Amino acid sequence: MLELADVHTYYGENHILHGISLKVDKGSVVALLGRNGMGKTTTIRSIIGFTPPRHGSIRFNDKDIHKLQPYQIARMGVGLVSQGRHIFPSLSVKENLTMAARSGNGGWTLDRIYSLFPILKERSSLRGTLLSGGEQQMLCIARALMTNPKLLLMDEPSEGLAPIIVREISRIIGQLKESGFSILLVEHNLSMALAVADYAYVVSKGVIVYQSTPQELAKNEEIKHIHLGVSK
Repeated sequence: MLELADVHTYYGENHILHGISLKVDKGSVVALLGRNGMGKTTTIRSIIGFTPPRHGSIRFNDKDIHKLQPYQIARMGVGLVSQGRHIFPSLSVKENLTMAARSGNGGWTLDRIYSLFPILKERSSLRGTLLSGGEQQMLCIARALMTNPKLLLMDEPSEGLAPIIVREISRIIGQLKESGFSILLVEHNLSMALAVADYAYVVSKGVIVYQSTPQELAKNEEIKHIHLGVSK
């Protein structure tokens, strides 16, 4: 479904990604892990077109997308849950959702969203500024789903959330996975990522330094210590 091959991305003259290659198969959840500042978010930005790569290729459903504009990539079926919960604070929950709605084969309607996120139905008339951090993150995920994407890019969905909300986000990702959704998950919470992922990549200084199943990564104490900051 999604394949990056030898992707090199720069901020100005700063070389950030040094030949990233990874893939997300249809119906799978793939985790991209690493310490802060190692290139995870830049990888997401390269895919969605915010920071296009200078070299390499990005293919989505067998089509080159690395030279397209972000709105064109989104229309092809790539949804984004961005880091920082960029909801529209002056709009209500319902308005945030309906303004993002796009027809597609995913079948995501307001009723289906409210079924997956009951708290958003309860808060539907509230403005974004009145939501808690966890509720804002759920709204961000729900808004991306309302675009009826074929692939979801999730950038640090558990960042800054209480453990009980992290478990809820993990449950939601698990439900999406069970429904056959394809997800590229950038995440600093190792236990959560390994619980939901089918495959994992570890990035360090813009290079993929390790890849394996979650089960294999969980047993690799050296990789976890050196590249993920997990104590042995």
